[in-house]
Amino acid sequence: MARTRAADYDDKRLAILQRSAAVFAEHGVDRASMAQVATECGVSKALLYHYYDSKEALLQDIIRSHLEELDAAVAEADDPALPPERRLRRLIGRVLECYRDADDLHQVQIIGMRTLPSDRAEELKALERRIVGRFGAVLQAVNPALVSGRPLLKPVTMSLFGMLNWVYMWFRPDGGLTREEYADLATTLILEGVRAVR
Repeated sequence: MARTRAADYDDKRLAILQRSAAVFAEHGVDRASMAQVATECGVSKALLYHYYDSKEALLQDIIRSHLEELDAAVAEADDPALPPERRLRRLIGRVLECYRDADDLHQVQIIGMRTLPSDRAEELKALERRIVGRFGAVLQAVNPALVSGRPLLKPVTMSLFGMLNWVYMWFRPDGGLTREEYADLATTLILEGVRAVR
């Protein structure tokens, strides 16, 4: 007879993901053990293995959950009817908002992806490509020259994500700049740069 799931299974799983992300971010994916994760999560090692049969499975689910949330938020914010400049500002603002209070999750995504075997990473890379592709489409609408001649759309799009993905390293809420103000700044930097690309 199959074991039934507890009513609070998803809540416990989410709590494990969030606390595990903090452990991986603090100690490193390579150095943190499942025993350490269980201790930090306040659960038994047996219970942790009930949810995840390996550290790779746990890591994959942390990154998947983070990327799915980001993908859904960006898709919800996207409005193809807007002028490309306003559309880009909305997307940048939504990404920065998703990164609020998600430093551990985001750090684990950046450092953890390369530690996963290719079969586990491929699904996650597809999510990343979908998110990046949405931004690429907007940047192409701003300047169609990005796809004519030399292929510049990918370098420009990834430059934008280079700006956004490392915000967690330096941004502080009390640092004199709000997330909204930084979204405006990042949008201006990208738009002015994109328009100049020939």
